[in-house]
Amino acid sequence: MKTIDSLGNLKGKRVLVRSDFNVPLDADKNITDDGRIQAALPTLRALLDAGAKVIITAHLGRPKGQVNPDYSLAPVAKRLAEVTGAKVTLAEDTVGESAKAAVAAVGDGEIVLLENVRFNAAETSKDDAEREAFAAELAALADVFVSDGFGVVHRKQASVYDVAKLLPSAAGLLVVKEIESLGRAVNDPERPYTVVLGGSKVSDKLGVISNLLSKADRLLIGGGMAYTFLAAQGYEVGTSLLEKDQIDTVKGYLETAKAIGVELKDHYSGKATVAQVSMNLVNYEKTAIYRAFEAVKMEARRYGVNVLESEIVGVVPMQSLIDCAEYYLQACMFGPMKFDAKKQIMENWLLEDEEEEA
Repeated sequence: MKTIDSLGNLKGKRVLVRSDFNVPLDADKNITDDGRIQAALPTLRALLDAGAKVIITAHLGRPKGQVNPDYSLAPVAKRLAEVTGAKVTLAEDTVGESAKAAVAAVGDGEIVLLENVRFNAAETSKDDAEREAFAAELAALADVFVSDGFGVVHRKQASVYDVAKLLPSAAGLLVVKEIESLGRAVNDPERPYTVVLGGSKVSDKLGVISNLLSKADRLLIGGGMAYTFLAAQGYEVGTSLLEKDQIDTVKGYLETAKAIGVELKDHYSGKATVAQVSMNLVNYEKTAIYRAFEAVKMEARRYGVNVLESEIVGVVPMQSLIDCAEYYLQACMFGPMKFDAKKQIMENWLLEDEEEEA
């Protein structure tokens, strides 16, 4: 793995850095957690101290290839200036006239932040030619490339994958740190070693699962892929996400795990877990609250799970609560019982008292 040192003397050179600045924003576009910006600082400071002209490309949210002010990197530019102490110029586009002018004017030890790279649909295009053309425009802005967006480093995207083939490239300090940490976790882990895997597909994690089975003490499977593990154990998963062609592979994982003493659990059938089930009822006359609750209880029993409590959040019609009360009173008393809202809802007692006092 090539590091920044392999790029030689960077003074006066234009360095394109792919960072991950997908930070959370509040309604007023204020950054609520700048952790990803802080994580990028070691790389940025090393480049600034070396006298490089730093050009950053990054994304925020999912604008889906459209220019959308809600996903502008303006809040990031402001925060970058605060934490680096360097001059930061935000280009109004990714590779257009604004970006070219900003790069032409940037000085040594200064930063140009290109606008959200995902404003350009070619960034995430499945068409290789489209991505490569966009990557060529990005590469034209710089002399070398540093990949430092660990959260996106695995993606086949123009600013991550394609541009690295066009310029002398190296891994940033964040990527190096994360890869070294991952290497220690995989090759020389502390015991007991538990790995949590998620995601929607088993098929794109075959190598990872096979590798970890021989190293981990416990594998916990979550996300959509857990349904394939459930199906492999004979559970019905309804219309949930399922890779039928991977069921036999997963059965093999389960057999291997049992044979070598690795505890392999899915999130749903594993023991000692707590799940919260939330639902929105739009028409209580069609679907009574108690029917929804009983349906959840029945589904829970299929997996050997007990329902501990239920809670109604929000404003609901009183009649829907009365219906629930009548249903459960009948169940408890083994016979029909009419619920008297006037007598059995405390709020109504208080209202009557207030009316009498008035």
